[in-house]
Amino acid sequence: MVRAEGVRKHFGRHEVLRGIDLEVRTGEVMCMIGPSGSGKSTFLRCINHLEKVDGGRLSVDGHLVGYREQGGKLYELRDREVCQRRAEVGMVFQHFNLFPHMTALENVTIGPVRVKREPKAEAEARARQLLARVGLANRVGAYPRQLSGGQQQRVAIARALAMQPKLMLFDEPTSALDPELVGEVLDVMRSLAEEGLTMLVVTHEMGFAREVGDSLVFMDQGVIVESGPPREVLSNPRQERTQAFLSRIL
Repeated sequence: MVRAEGVRKHFGRHEVLRGIDLEVRTGEVMCMIGPSGSGKSTFLRCINHLEKVDGGRLSVDGHLVGYREQGGKLYELRDREVCQRRAEVGMVFQHFNLFPHMTALENVTIGPVRVKREPKAEAEARARQLLARVGLANRVGAYPRQLSGGQQQRVAIARALAMQPKLMLFDEPTSALDPELVGEVLDVMRSLAEEGLTMLVVTHEMGFAREVGDSLVFMDQGVIVESGPPREVLSNPRQERTQAFLSRIL
């Protein structure tokens, strides 16, 4: 579903991604861990073409992200084409980014109606189903300010799912939540994993990575230091840098 080959990204003179090679299989849940500033979030944003890569190749479901190849050369896609591709990739951010003037139902409905031109009644019906799926059937008319952080994040997940994505990206979805609210968001993510949705999750929740992840990647300073089955990496890391990181958080 995702293939990265030598992906590089820099901001000014600072190289944030320094040659990322990675594959995520269809139906796989890959968890990414590492210290702040290691490039995890930037890599996710590159997958969704919110950031343009400066080197290497990145593809989703067999299609280059942001480009097309013709005659051995890469040509940047037009904005409309980028948006069409981006609609196939759902993303849940650390901060919920809900529209504050819209209800939960409206937040979940707006994407399918505006981007995919779905009939409003059809989009609303699916939005209600998705809100019920994340445990918010009784909060469809609530505005973000009337919801807890955990509830807002669950609305954000429903909003991403409303676009019927092939791939879901989660960028530290629980880090802005109070500890007692973390579990309700992770429960929703577990259910998505059980249904076979392809997921790439940047997280500090090691229990979730161990229980739900099919693979685990440890990043530091823009490179992948170590990867493997989550239980193996967390219990018996091979690299000294991984050992030092895990010794501070486990």
